[in-house]
Amino acid sequence: MYERVATLLVDALYLYWIAGSFFAIAFVTSGVNRIDSQAIGSAIGFRVLIFPGAAALWPLLLRRWISGEPPAERNPHR
Repeated sequence: MYERVATLLVDALYLYWIAGSFFAIAFVTSGVNRIDSQAIGSAIGFRVLIFPGAAALWPLLLRRWISGEPPAERNPHR
């Protein structure tokens, strides 16, 4: 019983990682430019640096990429 649950959990994490990796490749090559205008023309080092975060947070970044809206700043100093 517990082995089955553990196997399903590991398989789900593996699929999440694969989907995130494919998304991150597409995102760091073209998607980040659409979300953040400061990233246009950025160096390869920046893109390598954001790759793990893009792979881990791919559902949130995908939603933001599809909407095409930059994030709104919500701080009291604005």
